[in-house]
Amino acid sequence: MTLTYTPGARLFAFNAGLLKPGRVRRILTLAGLPPRLGRPGRDDLIAVWGRSPYAARGEAMAARSEASLLRIEDAFLRSLRPGRSGDPTMGLILDRRGVHFDASAPSDLEHILSTERFEDHALIARARDGIARLQALDISKYSGHDPDAALPAPGYVLVVDQLQGDASVRHGGLTPQSFREMLVRAQEEHPGRRVVVKLHPETVLGLRQGHYGPADASDRVTLLADNVSPWKLLEGAIAVYVGSSQLGFEAILAGHRPHVFGQPFYAGWGLSEDETVFPRRRRKLTKVQLFAGAMLLAPTWYDPCRDRLASFEEVVDQLEAELRPFREDRHGQVAMGMRLWKRPTLQRFFGRTRPLRFVDDPAKAGKLAADEGRGLLVWAGKAPQTLALPFRRVEDGFLRSRGLGAKLVPPLSLVADDLGIYYDPTRESRLDRLISAPVIAGGEARAARLVERIVAGGLSKYNLGQAVPDLPEGHRILVPGQVEDDASIRLGAPGLRTNLDLLRHVRAKNPDAVILYKPHPDVEAGLRPGRIPKADLASLADAVLPHCDPAALLPHVQEVWTLTSLLGFEALLRGVPVTCLGQPFYAGWGLTRDAIPAPPWRRGRPALMALAHAALIAYPRYVDPVTGRPCPPEVIVDRLLAGRAGTGSVGLRGLSRLQSLLASYAHLWR
Repeated sequence: MTLTYTPGARLFAFNAGLLKPGRVRRILTLAGLPPRLGRPGRDDLIAVWGRSPYAARGEAMAARSEASLLRIEDAFLRSLRPGRSGDPTMGLILDRRGVHFDASAPSDLEHILSTERFEDHALIARARDGIARLQALDISKYSGHDPDAALPAPGYVLVVDQLQGDASVRHGGLTPQSFREMLVRAQEEHPGRRVVVKLHPETVLGLRQGHYGPADASDRVTLLADNVSPWKLLEGAIAVYVGSSQLGFEAILAGHRPHVFGQPFYAGWGLSEDETVFPRRRRKLTKVQLFAGAMLLAPTWYDPCRDRLASFEEVVDQLEAELRPFREDRHGQVAMGMRLWKRPTLQRFFGRTRPLRFVDDPAKAGKLAADEGRGLLVWAGKAPQTLALPFRRVEDGFLRSRGLGAKLVPPLSLVADDLGIYYDPTRESRLDRLISAPVIAGGEARAARLVERIVAGGLSKYNLGQAVPDLPEGHRILVPGQVEDDASIRLGAPGLRTNLDLLRHVRAKNPDAVILYKPHPDVEAGLRPGRIPKADLASLADAVLPHCDPAALLPHVQEVWTLTSLLGFEALLRGVPVTCLGQPFYAGWGLTRDAIPAPPWRRGRPALMALAHAALIAYPRYVDPVTGRPCPPEVIVDRLLAGRAGTGSVGLRGLSRLQSLLASYAHLWR
């Protein structure tokens, strides 16, 4: 929301928490209101935190100075864990009128919900997609729940506990008796049904006391202390009883009509069964309109990687990126077959919650993983034929770096595949599953925006190369060379196996075309096999383009013919027809001309942007080279375009130069 205030107004604070450096102060500063100490004037603002006990200082100063109050609260998507666990907020509600959980006076959010016409079709479409996306990604106010926690059997009545003394309870028209009545009514109105009492996340963590305890349990009433997914919990409920918890808001979004005993912002709009009358709230809203007001219009959101104010969608992008390592790595990982120079990068990707343990011996790695309840990661090219435990294969992603992996430039993206690996068409991969599955709400539009920026910025996997030279006229076919001992060739090219055979085949099939040959960067650098003798090149290719930027070449060609090169995927993103003589991950979906039948599991016919969403957004992980945080691919594009992608440490650059001098001995360290 764009905060409106008198031009030249200053923001004063009389609470150390609002003045000290941190996330709240940063958001206020970016919103144009850096908090300061001093004596406010009548046209100024005084910041207070909601209805906290410390707010009295600011309220007293406002009364003396006639300055206006600005009440601050966390937005409705906050963080993985509660603030008392140390996680900073992703957004704030900045309210000039009141505070959203106190219905004794109007708030800015209530004003929005009362007056906004909600006629903007784009806003409503964003709200619909936002609801669907939060449910699909399992994101709520605190998203650090345990995805493996057992849920009650469906068919229960859900009663939601809250924290004793919380401001939303005290100012939401609730008392301890309200919670007693909720539990009684839930049982009386649903005779014979099980009742599940959901304890608050901070109660589960032992941080604060709730209203229910062991004395409330019975043969019908179960206390749920496990940190389960709110969305999944709502799926199994037949009725929901809340005081003023945000879970009541999420219940509405999930299709429930909750019984509300307090005065939260989401009650009084015709979407809940309310114990309280709301005389100011005479309007009927849809759940989409309620979401648009509460999530799109009211909050001030923050992007922690790019250090700027953000949209709701950008905050969800960031939370999605942070949730994946939390959910997949929270028990720790044992990493096997990882080269020494990659290990610091692997720690940043997979060791945020619990440091990685590196063990190369398969038996020892499997035993350590089993003994400590860890997962098992294996570099894809070094995976043994059999392992006693399930494991995930790790490989570079498709927006990798500004520089070659063979030159020890650390990756910006990695994939961890629990089924196979994307370059191996002999078994289904997680990427195959993602391409086949329906795309998340708004996913294709997001992928289209991402691809547009990648294409406009001339980005590719390694982002290296020189300008495009003058090219021969005619129907140009680009043939990308590959590393001939690469696993994608060994596994995905059952016919042709060498760059020379590839060029011969393309020339035989296209005798009159202009053939442009682009050697692979690792081969050009002398680090990997795949060179073609000059005499053969002269007879087969009309132009050889060493060190040329492949992304810059694509607008100048009419076709790409390849075995399994990623350049084929990059060509598809730019609208260039692609012929595949092997079986790369992007072949077999009806988007390429294929010389080899597709694997049987590639039956779908996804749109190109669905394929792009799977390959660039849903499948890889990214780590921001500037902040070190997990991040969405949009941040990586920003870094690559700004030249802030990083090229590795001084030590790695020195080792890379030594490796180049000893390239003929590369088999000793690869």
